[in-house]
Amino acid sequence: MKIVLLDSNSLGEGLDLTVFNSLGELISYGYTEKKEVPSRIKDADVIITNKVALNRKNLIHAVNLKLICVTGTGTDNIDKEYLNETGIVLSNAVNYSTESVAQHTFAMLFYLYEKLAYYDKYVKSGKYIDDDKFSHYETTFSELYGKKWGIIGLGTIGKRVAEIAEAFGCNVSFFSASGKTQSNKYEQVELNTLLSESDIVSIHAPLNKHTEGLLSYDNMSVMKSDSILLNLGRGGIINEEDLARILEEDIIGGAGLDVLSEEPMKRSCPLAGLKRNSHKLFITPHIGWASSESRQRVIQEVYYNIAAYIEGDKRNEVL
Repeated sequence: MKIVLLDSNSLGEGLDLTVFNSLGELISYGYTEKKEVPSRIKDADVIITNKVALNRKNLIHAVNLKLICVTGTGTDNIDKEYLNETGIVLSNAVNYSTESVAQHTFAMLFYLYEKLAYYDKYVKSGKYIDDDKFSHYETTFSELYGKKWGIIGLGTIGKRVAEIAEAFGCNVSFFSASGKTQSNKYEQVELNTLLSESDIVSIHAPLNKHTEGLLSYDNMSVMKSDSILLNLGRGGIINEEDLARILEEDIIGGAGLDVLSEEPMKRSCPLAGLKRNSHKLFITPHIGWASSESRQRVIQEVYYNIAAYIEGDKRNEVL
């Protein structure tokens, strides 16, 4: 069996790929340009990809192809209509990054909530040396205990974030964009209620017809003046131009984003040139999922998906 990994660079360095050796011959490419796809997949029995687009135009060259494995949960870059026509199986990886994303959610929160950038700059500037006070009070922060935490997207990651928020003493509620999510543990509220009443709002939802452009200027403007907005779902859930305006007008306390509508970030992104209150914005380059353990775990998940397929079993099959 010939297994072709098209974009190993998207998973970072230092990963052990030898697990695939027991399944067949692995050919790994760090990065694959659009024009290179047909020649690289033409003899593949299995394709492993993260972000490389696979569609009718290039897949028609893969005459031996039986299985496509995505090293992530989203499969928007795969032509499912073509796969349905040809019987090619598609599988994804799920639940590999829960702990990593939940941890990063709180890392982003505390960076903004406790104004850590300000305090770090204050000490490193030398102003704390021989100061007249042992504590510095020009800016302050609040305790997380007793605050209201609103979650958009109460899936596996959202539930884990809710558990940790409860451990800090927060009162958790959630909004389901599709209306399908139910919970006996957490209160379900409407979006405007969640936004207006929460001290922290975190997004852990997928991008789909229910969530695209969900947060706009109109509904973000009802948020508390000291509230923190965190997006660890998908960038397109928040209108970025509207968020830039919200921050510039001092409507909320801060925003932490690990995802953007276009990645890598474009120079034209409204948040790239934030003119006022840039200290209220904290962006990380889509790394919430990418702990060392999580990246190796996704490799293991893909291995299990291929092994299951070989044995005739269905595992994480999307199609």
